Amino acid sequence: MKIAFIGQKGIPARSGGIERHVEEVAVRMAENGHEVFVYVRNNYTPKELMFYKGVHLIHLPSINTKHLDAISHTFFASVHALFCKFDIIHFHGIGPSLLSWIPKVFKSKTPVIATFHCQDYYHQKWGALARMSLQLGEFMTCAIPNKTIAVSKSLTLLAKEKYNSETVTIPNGADISYCQKTDEISKWNLKDKKYILSQGRLIKHKGVHYLIEAFKQLEDTSKVPNNFKLVIVGDGFHTDDYVRYLHTISKGRENIIFTGAQTGEAMEQLFSHAYLFVQPSESEGMSLSLLEAMGHGLTPLVSDIKENLDVIEQDGFSFTSKSVLSLRDRLAYLLSRPAEVAKIGLLAKQRIQDEFSWDSIVKKTLEVYKSVLA
Repeated sequence: MKIAFIGQKGIPARSGGIERHVEEVAVRMAENGHEVFVYVRNNYTPKELMFYKGVHLIHLPSINTKHLDAISHTFFASVHALFCKFDIIHFHGIGPSLLSWIPKVFKSKTPVIATFHCQDYYHQKWGALARMSLQLGEFMTCAIPNKTIAVSKSLTLLAKEKYNSETVTIPNGADISYCQKTDEISKWNLKDKKYILSQGRLIKHKGVHYLIEAFKQLEDTSKVPNNFKLVIVGDGFHTDDYVRYLHTISKGRENIIFTGAQTGEAMEQLFSHAYLFVQPSESEGMSLSLLEAMGHGLTPLVSDIKENLDVIEQDGFSFTSKSVLSLRDRLAYLLSRPAEVAKIGLLAKQRIQDEFSWDSIVKKTLEVYKSVLA
């Protein structure tokens, strides 16, 4: 098959769950003998990079502003795709899927697929007009394509109840991995099992401020072991004010470390040697960071939103969303029980191996393609 992906910033992924999802799926599809094309933005993927691990990269411009970057690039990609002989055109995200009607109308013989990743209009970075556009994009995601994929059971249920749309549930994935080396994390003076890890974009709805405040309260009451650290991995995304706020409330706290966005070996080591992974988000689709942490054998502590609980089931811990007090008390409990934390981490790793392998996800996605082509 000749397959095109539209909506992601690009690959290889430097940040962003959709970008990581597309990279993992596209590379494996190419390895399986399919001809795969990924539309990439010039402000994300180096212009000189035309191929990546067997995947063709199509560079197109975008209007590089907070509100127009994604939709302008998606428009150019959607029009470009009309003149290509693709067997499948696959949109990712409800924002880009707002334009899925373009190939559906003007290239009607080519099946259009869309993946519903997240209810992005809940993200505080968007204004009223952007939220309205994203809500319309959600409707288009569920109504226009030949088939819609949802990455979680809760999004599948939402599509059914809100739009009477029958979607296919195919989750995000993760690899089982562990890195013995510690040379990368040593530059932050991190020791094995001596830090709590949180990873993701620094956007308000990710709830990192709750985690920082909870950790500070534990430090102030001497409930954190000596030299035990909180490590926050990630950068902002048009959220400079929020990033500055996080640094302000962490000022003077030597044990709170911001690493910026990390990939490759550094991220592998950060996952492999953490004591605990915390996801304090107020809203999610299905978090790749959470899946990857569990795949590295980390015990997850998550806010009790349905999207997080669907992932961990019994193999992790939760706290009341948006509650610093609840998060603080859960952290205190887990910091005092290393044997229990290690045991649950092994169960979490097994869950990823059984339910969320990338190879399984690629197989299920290809089955969707074949069903619409048939």
